[in-house]
Amino acid sequence: MTTITSATTGREWEYVIGLEVHCELATATKLFCSCPNEFGAEPNTNVCPVCLGLPGSLPVLNRRAVELAMRLGRALHCTVEPSVFARKNYFYPDMPKDYQISQYDQPTNVDGWLELADGTRVGIERAHIEEDTGKSTHVGGGGRIHEAGYSLVDYNRAGVPLVEIVSRPDLRSPDQAKAYVSELRGVLLATGASDAKMEEGSLRVDANVSVRPVGETSLGTRCEIKNLNSLRSLGRAIEYEARRQIDLLESGERVVQETRHWDEEGGRTRSGRSKEEAEDYRYFQEPDLVPLVPDPAGIAAIDESMPLLPADRRARLAEAAGGPSAAATAIAIAVERGLDELALQAIAAGGDPGRVLTHIEHDLAVDGAERLDPASLAALVQMEVEGQLTATQAKQVLAEMVETGGDPGAIALARGFEAMDTAELEAVVDELIAAHPDEWDEYVSGDDKRRGKLTGFFVGQVMKATKGKADGKVVTRLLEDRRAGTN
Repeated sequence: MTTITSATTGREWEYVIGLEVHCELATATKLFCSCPNEFGAEPNTNVCPVCLGLPGSLPVLNRRAVELAMRLGRALHCTVEPSVFARKNYFYPDMPKDYQISQYDQPTNVDGWLELADGTRVGIERAHIEEDTGKSTHVGGGGRIHEAGYSLVDYNRAGVPLVEIVSRPDLRSPDQAKAYVSELRGVLLATGASDAKMEEGSLRVDANVSVRPVGETSLGTRCEIKNLNSLRSLGRAIEYEARRQIDLLESGERVVQETRHWDEEGGRTRSGRSKEEAEDYRYFQEPDLVPLVPDPAGIAAIDESMPLLPADRRARLAEAAGGPSAAATAIAIAVERGLDELALQAIAAGGDPGRVLTHIEHDLAVDGAERLDPASLAALVQMEVEGQLTATQAKQVLAEMVETGGDPGAIALARGFEAMDTAELEAVVDELIAAHPDEWDEYVSGDDKRRGKLTGFFVGQVMKATKGKADGKVVTRLLEDRRAGTN
C-alpha cells in the first residue's frame, strides 16, 4: 500500500481508487446500425438516420459486438447474465438523439476480477455494453466548453459499440492503477475484443479517486476524473487529485462529489460539473430492443476458445523458468513485450532460464527482437554460462543477432571475442591492486556498502585494461579471494 503524508500535519493517508475503462469493440460496424466503425474518417461521414436518432429509425443489435463483450466478460472471470438495454437520458450535443443506449440495472457481465502481474486481484463490478458518443471539439480558450469561441461535433463515433468495465475501489496507488489498465489492455488484445489504442480513443479511462486516513475502513467522498488518455496522465491525475483532497480535509473543508477534468499542461484537475446520480439520467428500458438472453452453449464455446491470457502466459513462463518464485519482473516484461514465446523456446533449446530472461528484460527492448531465433539465443546464453563470452560481449553479440541474424559463435569469432586465460586475468587484477593501494586497503577493511562501490571501481579498471574481455563475475570472485587471503 502506498500512502501520502500530509505536508501540514504529517498524517498518513491512503489512496482509494476505482477505474471505469471504456473500450471500443473491434467490430466492422456500429452497435445498432451498419455504419462503419473506423477511426480517422472525414467528420460526419460515418452516420445514418439510426445513429443520428432521426424520427422513424430503429436500432438493430450487432451480434458480433455482443459476442466480443461476452468474450471479454469471461476473460475477466465475470458471470454472463441476461441483460436489458436502457435509455440513459442527457442533453449534451455529443449525442444527437439526447439519450444513450446503455445497460443499467441488468448488465451483461457482473462480478469478475482481474489479477495483476504482482498477484493483486482487483474486483470487477460490471462490464456492460453501450454505444459511444460523438466527439466534441471546443475551439478557443482552454479547450473547455465555457471558454470556447465555438464548438465542433463529429458524430462518426456516435453509436460505436463500447464495453464499460467498472472496477471495485480496490486500487491503492497510481502505479497500481496504471498496472491495472496495462493488464486490462493485454486482455483486450489477447481476446481480440478491442485494438485498445489509447492514442485513438478506443481505450479511455475515468478514475474515481478518494482518500482516507490509514486505518480507516469507510470510504471517503470520491471525485471522477474524466477521459484520461495515457497511463502517464492517469498516474499524474490520481496523485494530484488525492493531494488536493487531503489539503481540503486537513484544512477542515469537505470534498464535493463532482466530475473533474485533467489539465495535462497545468498538471492539475479542474472542476467540471456536479456528479450526476442514476436518477438524473432517468433510466428506463429501451422500448425498441428486446432483453438479451445468453445461450449457455454459446458461453461454453467462448470458454473453450479462450486464448492464453497474460496471467496464463506469465504462469507458463514461470514454470519453465523454475517455478512461481522465478524472476517475476523479467517474466512480466517478457509477456508485456510479447517475447514470452521466444523465452520459452530458448529455454527448451537448453538456454539457462535466468540468463535468457535477463537478456529479454535488459537487452531486447528493441524492434526486431521478436524475430530472434530461439536456438541462437540459447546458444549465445550457453557460451556466456560456459565463460566463452563475458556479459558485455554477449550483449554486443546479441545486438548484432537482432540486427542481422547469424550464429553467435561466428559473430563472436569475427569480433575477436574469446575468453581470457585465468592466469592472465589474475595478473591484471594483481597489477591493478598494486596500482591502487589506498582503494585496496578500503576494500579490505571497509564496510559492505563501501566495498560494493570499490568492487565496481576495480571491475571497471579491469574492464578498461582488458578492453572488455574480462568477465565481471570472475573479477569479483578474484577480488574476494584476495581479500580473504589478507585476513
